[in-house]
Amino acid sequence: MARLRFTKMHGIGNDYVYVDCFAQTVADPVSLARRISPRHTGIGSDGLILIRPSDSADCRMEMYNADGSRGSMCGNGIRCIAKYVYDHGLHRSEHVRIDTDAGIKQLDLHVRGGLVRSVTVDMGEPILDGPRIPVTAEGRVVDAPLSVDGKTYQVTCVSMGNPHCVVFVESVHNLPLAEIGPRFEHHPFFPKGVNTEFVQVRNRCALRMRVWERGSGETAACGTGACAALVAAVLNDHADRRTTVQLNGGELEIEWRAGDSHVLMTGAAEEVFNGEIEV
Repeated sequence: MARLRFTKMHGIGNDYVYVDCFAQTVADPVSLARRISPRHTGIGSDGLILIRPSDSADCRMEMYNADGSRGSMCGNGIRCIAKYVYDHGLHRSEHVRIDTDAGIKQLDLHVRGGLVRSVTVDMGEPILDGPRIPVTAEGRVVDAPLSVDGKTYQVTCVSMGNPHCVVFVESVHNLPLAEIGPRFEHHPFFPKGVNTEFVQVRNRCALRMRVWERGSGETAACGTGACAALVAAVLNDHADRRTTVQLNGGELEIEWRAGDSHVLMTGAAEEVFNGEIEV
């Protein structure tokens, strides 16, 4: 058996196992994601992210959810990649371009003491057209009724490179997310599944959010979900264009610029430990 080196990292509690594929190869990432993700029998993570070389950017992100399914984008994960390539000497500029399945993203690194402490990601423009999210509806889905197991929710749908369904609630504290999250994830309205954000509006500059991520379940944080939450809040006139989104794992600063309609996300990135696993 060969030994594979890995690094455990997290962005406000949204944790992944990262493998540097500049120096190593992973033959079966789907099986590896399923093996390492369980909290009690594996390394413990929300999934697996491979850091690969890229012909069109400084590096490439290849993401797998805990169940082995492929993810197209992860806001917390991409910040950790930026930290990894800078801190480990693969890229020494404080500006980095990372290729993803949702396109090339531009990131600005905030460095103190020679290490990346936080990262700002230009997430690009949100996608609001139903078939492109995708959902089985034409045009925008904003404050629209959706029946889920006999209960009607008002939903706003956004893609940030992956599909999101945002539901505004009075309080996120006692939500039975393990029960209702899978019902949204596998609802026929979402042909490729969906990440569902339940959002409590504290004021026009502060949102509280819990998230059910497709393929991973409830996670401590979701960067693309926080971006989708702000976009939905602005579309429903619940928030201003620059807002703090508080998640179970911490806070993200999100801005939806009026000029070019790009969404910017700023948050921490942390390295937890390094190790080896037999594969």
